[in-house]
Amino acid sequence: SQVSLEEESQQQPAVGHWKALMPSKGSEEELEPGCQDAGGVGEAPCTEQLNVSRLRSSSVEIREKGSEFLRDELHKAQKELKLKDKECERLSKVREQLEQELEELTASLFEEAHKMVREANTKQAVAEKQLREARGKIDMLQAEVTALKTLVITSTPSSPNRELHPQLQSPSRAGFRKGHGRNKSTSSALGAASLALAPEPGPRECREVDSILFAEFQAWKESPTLDKSCSFLDRIYREDVGPCLDFSKQELSQLVRVAVEQNTLTIEPVASQPLPVLQVAAEECGGPKKCALSGLTRTCKHRIMLGDSGSYYYISPSCRARITAVCNFFTYIRYIQQGLVRQDVELMFWEVMRLRREMCLAKLGFYPSEM
Repeated sequence: SQVSLEEESQQQPAVGHWKALMPSKGSEEELEPGCQDAGGVGEAPCTEQLNVSRLRSSSVEIREKGSEFLRDELHKAQKELKLKDKECERLSKVREQLEQELEELTASLFEEAHKMVREANTKQAVAEKQLREARGKIDMLQAEVTALKTLVITSTPSSPNRELHPQLQSPSRAGFRKGHGRNKSTSSALGAASLALAPEPGPRECREVDSILFAEFQAWKESPTLDKSCSFLDRIYREDVGPCLDFSKQELSQLVRVAVEQNTLTIEPVASQPLPVLQVAAEECGGPKKCALSGLTRTCKHRIMLGDSGSYYYISPSCRARITAVCNFFTYIRYIQQGLVRQDVELMFWEVMRLRREMCLAKLGFYPSEM
């Protein structure tokens, strides 16, 4: 801009437009005396010199003002650039922080999504397993209800059911009905009748109801429960269930007792299933020639599984008879609790006493030879 102003100032004296400018008073005083004395003769050269000096001074002033203006604009531009640099730096930090937060949020969302998918798959697997178990239990209960309707409900003192009372059958047929016909611990009334360890009281045998035991049973029958804190079940636990399930291997005995109470124990013949892969030590599981509960060397034709553990324990015929007797007792009182047994209270009491006698004989070592 300064160069253009200088070029214009150098070109302007050739143009005669500056002659029209009126000199100021100060400039008239500054005129040389020679120009004033010369009058009209020296007036033109003096005016031209004056115009040139004015143009030079004005160009200098314009140049100084322009340079000052440009310096001010430069300072302003530099300040604005510094502010914009700071703003850009701040925005860059904000962008980096937002990108980092976005990455963390994305990672956490993916992790949470994977976690939810895993939990959903786990819940689905558990639900499917429970559904299969529930269907199996429903089928089992339907079969047991059908057996109860056929055996228990139709049996009365005047016309007893011969399938429910093996002592009324012929010896050949009674021997054919003996044996443990179910794998699960929840055997039906048919299984309870088929596991009679001693002959039932004959028609000539006298029986007398114990008033204390009968009163306890009547009190329990009013509100049947499986809670062993009541006097009826507490007595049976102390006198029958506890001694019957008390084996040499105390830890395994406790597990068997819990499984029987929770109805999760399975008994199956050894010959009908291939040998499984044992998940515990061999001395704890026993073997075909060693009982896992008693620790004695016996021929084990059956084995048990506690719940869904997948571990099998070989048991001797004596131990199987003791476990089966306790299972038959719990099965019968569960039927009473569910309202499936529709008999007189005294008949139910004598059936409970018969099951207690089976537990007593089993814990003393008496069991059928078919076991």
